[in-house]
Amino acid sequence: MIGESLLEFEPMVRLSAFAGIFAVMALWELASPRRPLYVSKKLRWFSNLGIVVLNTALARIVFPMAPVAFAYVAAEHGWGIFNIIEWNGWVEVVIVVVLMDFFIWLQHVMVHAIPLLWRLHRMHHTDVDYDVTTGARFHPIEILLSFAIKFAVIALLGASPMAVLVFEVLLNATAMFNHANVRLPLGLDAVLRLVVVTPDMHRVHHSAVPQECNSNFGFNLPWWDRLFGTYTAQPEAGHEAMTIGLDMFREEREERLDQMLIQPFKTARGEYAINRRDWD
Repeated sequence: MIGESLLEFEPMVRLSAFAGIFAVMALWELASPRRPLYVSKKLRWFSNLGIVVLNTALARIVFPMAPVAFAYVAAEHGWGIFNIIEWNGWVEVVIVVVLMDFFIWLQHVMVHAIPLLWRLHRMHHTDVDYDVTTGARFHPIEILLSFAIKFAVIALLGASPMAVLVFEVLLNATAMFNHANVRLPLGLDAVLRLVVVTPDMHRVHHSAVPQECNSNFGFNLPWWDRLFGTYTAQPEAGHEAMTIGLDMFREEREERLDQMLIQPFKTARGEYAINRRDWD
């Protein structure tokens, strides 16, 4: 009964959380923006939210079940660590959320490190402005790859449906939060980024400077970047003066949805793949 209820209400829970947090972040951006926006908001929002609709429809076609439903399949077949070893329910949820966040971080590093995957991921970085919609701007092929990796991680861990649902809601919420164009008091930001990726922390990752673009890969938890040496505290030019985006695809027409979709197949990959980073 609990499982059936969770499956029944999972779409409503996720949609409600997305809509509520999106509205809060959008209003916060209007009330206290961190940076001015330079491109037509109407154009960017149509494209960035349009890609969300396209990605959602495509994922449902290619993957006939959501990650929460797949967690039930894993449990029925006894796949994964937590389907072999029993843990306290909420302890398991916490551990799974942390481990899944690490795998998402690792995936993010991977799409920066492998030139072919960077071609897909760079669409996320070609937004020349930075606001709540940027957090949902991913190429459909990357979304399908992300789903496949997420399903593999769920099977490996034996993550419970509740743990997967908590992770999905948290990841969507924090992605909208840390991509939001909002101003936080510096003291509060310093405290928050000890436990969650803040807008100022993640904005560095969207810098046009390759060294900064290849840092601060976290979406949710900030610890992995500190642990693995990919943390950059602040952009060299400061948050107001830094250039957002890449040194390519900077014309306003590149913000159109049709142009975003063909970006992976245009021009060279550029100098941003992490294997081109100057580690000295």
